[in-house]
Amino acid sequence: MTRLLLLVGLAVVAGAVLGLAALLTLLARRIALRIGFVDHPGGHKSHTAVMPYGGGCAILAAAWVTLATGVALAALLPEAWIAGQFGELVRAYVGGIRERTAQILVVLVGGLVLHVVGLLDDRRPLRALPKLLAIIAVALFVAVVGRVRMAEFAGPTVSVVLTAVWFVVIVNAFNFLDNMDGLSAGVAAIVLLFLAICGLMAGQVLVPALAAVFLGAVGGFLIFNFPPARIFMGDAGSLVLGYVIATTSVLTTYHRSAEGTPPYALAMPLVILAIPLYDFASVVVIRLLEGRNPMTGDQRHFSHRLVERGLSRRFAILTIYLAAATTGLAATLLPGASLRQTITIGVMVLMVLAIVAILEAPLRRKA
Repeated sequence: MTRLLLLVGLAVVAGAVLGLAALLTLLARRIALRIGFVDHPGGHKSHTAVMPYGGGCAILAAAWVTLATGVALAALLPEAWIAGQFGELVRAYVGGIRERTAQILVVLVGGLVLHVVGLLDDRRPLRALPKLLAIIAVALFVAVVGRVRMAEFAGPTVSVVLTAVWFVVIVNAFNFLDNMDGLSAGVAAIVLLFLAICGLMAGQVLVPALAAVFLGAVGGFLIFNFPPARIFMGDAGSLVLGYVIATTSVLTTYHRSAEGTPPYALAMPLVILAIPLYDFASVVVIRLLEGRNPMTGDQRHFSHRLVERGLSRRFAILTIYLAAATTGLAATLLPGASLRQTITIGVMVLMVLAIVAILEAPLRRKA
């Protein structure tokens, strides 16, 4: 019953944020066109007309305002009043938010920094190294100051380093995915949905709340970004989405060692994020084999390769959505899974990736 109430509450929050994000996206589009904050076609870009930026600002504003309001209300409202109006359960949840206020603020600051870096890059493209250094700096800040860390059993130094590497990979994975209308935002929405579900299954509150807020924010933007897009989120949006997903995946408690259960659920983030990680790894390998900088943009992403095989852009995106949803759904089976079941899930994910690889393989030319 507790989880059901929490689920309903999170759905209401996500819906409200979606409406706010949709309104802000329309406003951002109008302002971007007025001030000339637009993306011009050419180079490795696939669009053929000038497209306004600003979607990333709408996503961030809708999510950050919601989260900041929640933190402020949790800090200001008396516990006795909360218990009297909403019951002890809500009071307990609000108390949990108060205990983690400092961590939440650190996460908000880190996302804001990457948003600013993305805005600068959207306005005048930055080199790959400064962007990479900014991502590393934010990851270290969140890991050290906010104590958002993975693999803490390995010691603080190793944990911080692994967390920084994870952040760099996931942030860049969603930045790479932002190569076609609706792709990065849609995959991010699917990933956030399953992260929220897994957080609820683990009995958490902060992680599902964070995922639900951003799910709503991305959903409101996606209304205007699904092909044919009317607005782009740019790096100001894709960097923040990757950052939030990296943060959420690290914060989720997938395994409770005190219960004596096998730690197979620790593989959950890799399963949920299998499709973005596949795109990131394949693009990096292709660019390295061709002797090019792996951070230089091109049209070698697997979404482009699907289009080269004859799929329309919309069907290519829907294919990737379905693949991401399939691996996300498989991840929900990991908690409490036996070794045999975990291996089965792993094989299923590898089969999904193999199907994607076959679909995007180059066509044979007839002699």
